[in-house]
Amino acid sequence: MKIMTAVIGTACILGGQALLAGESAGAGVDPSHKLEAITLDNASFYGADGKFDTEKGKDAVMALAKHHGYPVFPGMRDKLWVSDYGTGQFAKLGLAAFLFKNNEEDRYMLMDLFLLPGQMLPEHWHLDGDKNPAKREGWLVRWGLSHIVGEGEPNLGRDVVIPKCHMNGEATTKHEVVAGPGTFVALSKVYTRHWQLAGPEGAIISEVANVHTDNAVRHSDKNINDNFLGKK
Repeated sequence: MKIMTAVIGTACILGGQALLAGESAGAGVDPSHKLEAITLDNASFYGADGKFDTEKGKDAVMALAKHHGYPVFPGMRDKLWVSDYGTGQFAKLGLAAFLFKNNEEDRYMLMDLFLLPGQMLPEHWHLDGDKNPAKREGWLVRWGLSHIVGEGEPNLGRDVVIPKCHMNGEATTKHEVVAGPGTFVALSKVYTRHWQLAGPEGAIISEVANVHTDNAVRHSDKNINDNFLGKK
């Protein structure tokens, strides 16, 4: 990983007014404050064979956590789930997550999400699973700033650029809400598509939900969807 400037603040954004539940757009964010940009070298996340190196991905996540003062705990690194969704563009599209609890019997879940600077969490939605209802979820931004995108009137700012590795630079939902630390955003309507794009400092977000079911997740991008479901 090549960091051109020091890693600082994190943030999270989920788009679409339909995503909101009692929070105003831009809550906790000072639009006049410009965060220092961080540049990542995508090639550093891949081996000579072109395969994604999850250890390099974890290196970047741990550096992000350390900078922001995230309470790193024993075993955290080993249990991180890190993926580039088969795109080969981890610096632009991917996710790292730590699942603290996914209680399918009593239906509650807690997970922390980690997005690198400018990294996109691909557009997706949740279906009913074999044993559990579709995911109802909400996100609490802990560090940084991010764009939270979902259903609603298109209003993406010029600084929100969807990478070409995601539906050739497109998404089906284009209403964004800017959220800063301490802002909670809830998915107010089940089954709706949503995605995130971290700001120039990255994002660390706590996610709460009724339950998470991997095989009930669907992605708008067919290649990403096939990779996530193990079809390629």
